[in-house]
Amino acid sequence: MWWKLFFLLLYFFMLFILARFFEAIVWYETGIFATQLVDPVTLSFKKLKTILECRGLGYSGLAEKRDVRELVENSGELMQGELYSALKNEKEQVGSDSSTTFNGEMHFYELVEDTKDGIWLVQVIAQDRNPLLSTANWGKMVQKVSQFGIRTGTFNCSSDSRYCHKRGWMKSTLIMSVPQTNASKGKVMLKEYNGRRIETEHIFKWMTAHVASRIKTIRFSEQLMDDWYQMEKQPVKMFLFARLLQPPAFFSALSIKFTGRIEFIFVDVRNWDNTTCLEEIGVQQMPSYILKTPEGIYRYGNTTGEFISLHAMDAFLRSVQPEVNDLFILSLVMVNLMAWMDLFITQGATIKRFVVLISTLGTYNSLLIISWLPILGFLQLPYLDNFYEYSLKLLRYADTTTIASWVRADWTFYSSHPALFLSTYLAHGLLIDYFEKKRRCSNEDQNANNLEWLSSLWDWYTSYLVHPIASFQNFESDWDDDPNFLLERLAFPDLWLHPLVPIDYIKNLPTWKFRLAQSEGPNRVGRNDRQKSMTNPNGGSSGDQEAHHCSSEVLHGNDKCSAATKSEELWSGGEERDTDWSQWPCGMLHCTECVVCLENFETDCLVMGLPCGHVFHQQCIVVWLAGGRHCCPVCRWPSYKKRQTRQHATEQLEPE
Repeated sequence: MWWKLFFLLLYFFMLFILARFFEAIVWYETGIFATQLVDPVTLSFKKLKTILECRGLGYSGLAEKRDVRELVENSGELMQGELYSALKNEKEQVGSDSSTTFNGEMHFYELVEDTKDGIWLVQVIAQDRNPLLSTANWGKMVQKVSQFGIRTGTFNCSSDSRYCHKRGWMKSTLIMSVPQTNASKGKVMLKEYNGRRIETEHIFKWMTAHVASRIKTIRFSEQLMDDWYQMEKQPVKMFLFARLLQPPAFFSALSIKFTGRIEFIFVDVRNWDNTTCLEEIGVQQMPSYILKTPEGIYRYGNTTGEFISLHAMDAFLRSVQPEVNDLFILSLVMVNLMAWMDLFITQGATIKRFVVLISTLGTYNSLLIISWLPILGFLQLPYLDNFYEYSLKLLRYADTTTIASWVRADWTFYSSHPALFLSTYLAHGLLIDYFEKKRRCSNEDQNANNLEWLSSLWDWYTSYLVHPIASFQNFESDWDDDPNFLLERLAFPDLWLHPLVPIDYIKNLPTWKFRLAQSEGPNRVGRNDRQKSMTNPNGGSSGDQEAHHCSSEVLHGNDKCSAATKSEELWSGGEERDTDWSQWPCGMLHCTECVVCLENFETDCLVMGLPCGHVFHQQCIVVWLAGGRHCCPVCRWPSYKKRQTRQHATEQLEPE
């Protein structure tokens, strides 16, 4: 996961460098930057009207270019980036129609009346009547208002005449829904257009007038000073100081989007003679967009990407005063971009890559949702209000820096060019795939073919059904010999009662070589006359009988006995041998036979001990444990569970 995060951050850094490279190319070819100011005098009448339409200012009745130019200047400074975006959006909006068709009362209520933070413009077509706007004019109206986040729809009374009679819609008309109060999730009021003129410009002017009425308007200096120094519950305010009759439509639309988070205030300074109060609060020029926060004031429009448009100011305000939904969407995008890195990091068959990708997407998104649930619960606690305020304070400090403005400008640029974003992400992923192949050249995937990988996946799945524990190792399965074995296993519940215990502990069990050495020594049975007269099965005297000493060499395991102990063993042949167990790991019981295969330990054979102290052939006990029987064959003590270390004791092995 950390490698994916590193690759994702590296990709964002590459996007940042690529954006600076594009800016350098544009500067080299044209000699201008996106932040360079544009003189409206040099623009044509058509381009000036395009700028006014993007800002949401009506120009009906302005026939001369001079009047249109002054209106552009009074609404804000024009940059090259804003001019480029306005011309680009004008071309993209041609032929686009995102209007909704309502099919009844409930559909209208869910989308229009129940939407608390949006604006709707609905054309109501009365039963057996023609619409108020023709198809061409309605299409122009949709294009005009959609760039300000205003959604449009059509309600035909023939689909639900009872609701039209209930509302009093007896003739074709236009309905606009606007939030009634400045509180978040407040009530919605419906406004009906009663004008006689049905031109799109007059209808748009009617809409902007109603939306602008929600914004607090200040027309006197005394009122400004009282509001500026007044301590209210809403600490973040957005001021517009301009010589306009009403604020631009994009400014009014943003006031509805940020209802309950940011207070929007329009200051009309057309008739102000005394500008001392403006200099006192830091307003140096007109027009000015001032963000007032508890930390100070910030003049919008001075750095990169801060254009006088809806999308640019929306990105700025979302970064300064985000809501929980914005943070969740940002985390969702980051997590999914990280998950898609698995498509390039995973090596092997194509189907394998997509299987791993789907698994990673499901896992990451599930963990994200599970992680957000307690966060939402904590944010609702009243004790965390101070923490929330301090977090927003730090965020505002960070988002008013130059680097943050670059990041917002790059976000706006790449979001408006999704093809470039996807192509660069694909190129970055292919580079990761190339370097991963170079790094893993020594460990090539044995299942590079799709069919081979699917076959191995099926083999693993069937092995998992038959042996839930041993399936993770390459042990032979009874399924290969008898296909009916799977049905037999499914018929008994014992298949599902096996505990899923990892078998990694087997490699940590003590293993050593068993050695049986013969050496002369005194007889340990006794030093009396009965010992001297003792004979062996061949009839020979045992006065000088040889004693066999057993020694072992420990291969791994650090437990050693501190003192050597002696034991007497009774052999089946009637011989009595003296054995030295000093080299055995501490806690292992003394024995010379494996109860799994019922054979004696031979010299230099590998033996393995379990935590209970019983010792077996290393190969015999590994097969026993890997088969799913995680217990000692003798005492049934769990083979993965430690036991208290016991002292070496004498153990007599009786022949069965």
